[in-house]
Amino acid sequence: MRIYKNFGQALSKLLPGIVVSEGFFKNELILIIPAALLTDVVLFMRDHTNCQYKVLSDICAVDFLRKQSRFEVVYNLISIKYNTKVRLKVFVNELTPLNTITSLYSCANWWEREVWDLFGIFFSNHPDLRRILTDYGFIGHPLRKDFPLSGYTELRYDEIQKCLVSEPVMLPQNFRFYDFQTTLI
Repeated sequence: MRIYKNFGQALSKLLPGIVVSEGFFKNELILIIPAALLTDVVLFMRDHTNCQYKVLSDICAVDFLRKQSRFEVVYNLISIKYNTKVRLKVFVNELTPLNTITSLYSCANWWEREVWDLFGIFFSNHPDLRRILTDYGFIGHPLRKDFPLSGYTELRYDEIQKCLVSEPVMLPQNFRFYDFQTTLI
């Protein structure tokens, strides 16, 4: 733990004014950085001799519906050389795109496509930003907190037509949109 704390403080000194905050959780260093500087920080973390984070294990996102910067995008990096992990976090709203890091880590291609598909966070300069888990005609982003729990359409087998039929879901309005005030009796 002390090693991570010293390393986090050293990174804050190497990146003055860039690291917004640092923290620790289960022996992992967590750095919050501005979204505009993401590519520069990831490049630094990958290539600096004291970092060597050559593996991007995943990219994930969290939706905080009521916050101004609604989405938290998390980049998990691993240094094989130093046997350490670091978690980089950036906060963006619905309209602000993030720069892609596919030129730095080729595996970021699919991770960014997944985040785009499920949350709708746009990655600028991405070589192939299209849906990866849902249909190309799918409307919306299913992991957003304001996405209706039942979706917009339902697929069912019709015995009369002997085929699959796609129909819009008809629900009472109070069940259509999720908010923190709705309770079931």
